[in-house]
Amino acid sequence: MARPVIAKAMVDVAKEVGADAVSHGCTGKGNDQVRFELTFFALNPELSVVVPWREWEITGREDAIEYAIKHNVPVPVTKKSIYSRDRNLWHLSHEGDILEDPAIEPNEDMYMMSVSPENAPDQPEYLKIGIVSGLPVSINGKELSPASLLSELNEIGGRHGIGRVDMVENRLVGMKSRGVYETPGGTIIFTAARELESLTLDRETIQIKDSLALKYAELVYAGRWFDPLRESMDAFMKEITKTTTGTVTLKLYKGCVSVTGRESPNSLYRQDISSFESGDIYNQADAAGFIRLYGLPMRVRAMLDKGL
Repeated sequence: MARPVIAKAMVDVAKEVGADAVSHGCTGKGNDQVRFELTFFALNPELSVVVPWREWEITGREDAIEYAIKHNVPVPVTKKSIYSRDRNLWHLSHEGDILEDPAIEPNEDMYMMSVSPENAPDQPEYLKIGIVSGLPVSINGKELSPASLLSELNEIGGRHGIGRVDMVENRLVGMKSRGVYETPGGTIIFTAARELESLTLDRETIQIKDSLALKYAELVYAGRWFDPLRESMDAFMKEITKTTTGTVTLKLYKGCVSVTGRESPNSLYRQDISSFESGDIYNQADAAGFIRLYGLPMRVRAMLDKGL
């Protein structure tokens, strides 16, 4: 998500200063080059793009480090610590170095946003996340801006070892890549929002939302942020989550986020319907007819198999 934001700013600056070209430092093997350049295409297709990794004699990160040293360009990596890291408000990613062997466990000193679950506090911490129309707005009743809320959840989740993911992904350019991600705040927000939706959305809406979420993720991963399809899907998501308002209580403990409670004024959950102890609205005898009709295709197939 960060690349379209950066690329848009580059296009804006290029227009402001009258530049006819922009440049990025992405490797020719990764996804980020696609994300930058699709944004350039979408916002100003007349710009030329200069890409040193693809055009100069830079074939690896060590070459890039040597070039930076030679030209007095400060970089936060060395040949001894050569991880490729990207950090923004949402998360921190780690690639390269020993992570290029998917069989090797990451070193603990690699992590920067979170403690290991083993070293997290021995007592759980409870949080109540307030959500309005699908968007998180408060922590334990304290209203915060989106950026401040996420920053605070990163700090809280990080000290409990929340949000570490070690995965092998399929890059857009065709190869597999191993990365380790730290997303403490995002993990907490996702868990809370998802759980509140279980109260406020019906089954079919959740199924459609889940299917579109996968496509949405693919679009963003592939750098198509400024695609009309993504914008249309945003409009759909905004519409169906307008009733997703309420609170979710979470327990953070040694790398795990557990849901302990959820409330919403728009909840579709009715205890007088769901309870085993009462049935004024739901007549259990009605289930027999429903099951016979719902199972009719299976009965017909079984009858055919038996020659009935």
